[in-house]
Amino acid sequence: MVHVVILIAGEPPREIRVARGGFAQWIAHGFGPAVHCTSHDVRVPAPLPGPRQADAFVMTGSSASVTERAPWMLRAEELLRRIVDARVPLLGICFGHQMMAQALGGLVERNPQGREIGTVRLQRERDDPLFAGLPRAFDVNATHVDTVTRLPPGAEVLATTALDRAASFRVGPRALGVQFHPEFDADVMRRYLVARAHLVRQEGSDPDALRARVHGGTLGRDILRNFAFAVGRSPFARPLPSL
Repeated sequence: MVHVVILIAGEPPREIRVARGGFAQWIAHGFGPAVHCTSHDVRVPAPLPGPRQADAFVMTGSSASVTERAPWMLRAEELLRRIVDARVPLLGICFGHQMMAQALGGLVERNPQGREIGTVRLQRERDDPLFAGLPRAFDVNATHVDTVTRLPPGAEVLATTALDRAASFRVGPRALGVQFHPEFDADVMRRYLVARAHLVRQEGSDPDALRARVHGGTLGRDILRNFAFAVGRSPFARPLPSL
């Protein structure tokens, strides 16, 4: 059984967490029963796991901003670099995607295109095992304000959206980021649009219209399963030493 450590960088708004749980629960559910998940909150001053303590790592989303450069963020970035250097599979989700980019030499800033929230169209730019079996374009759920404005050296863009030119990227054979939330279902996405409605209105958008476009046909969890399958099977179809 594959062992994945979920690195917790934040939690959903309280009202969502009370009703539906948190990021680690949703990610573990998306992976399914073939993956054994444990979690570690990187915000607390406890020893961080070593890069060889799991078959793979996932860094969650957060309402914090990578641009804050808080001490716990710098510490977590060092862990991500160690994971990548050890060639252990890593998936960054939303904030985790941004932190991975920053840790590996990229740049994260407020998205000049504005907030991206709701069910959005993802356009694949290249083939990758992370998207195995998925169409060239499909819907995913997203909520973020910051974005990766400069990719890390050697990174390849895997997918884009109308508001994000680096909606997914890969650095090397085992480090991947997705700016969207593959662990969100339609109910969670709708709850986010309620929780963020005042901000969406202040920015000139209609949260009710965005909520009406949310649907249960997104394919984000297929991405989680593809990641788990590739970890369990071997190094994303690349000829690398076994873990």
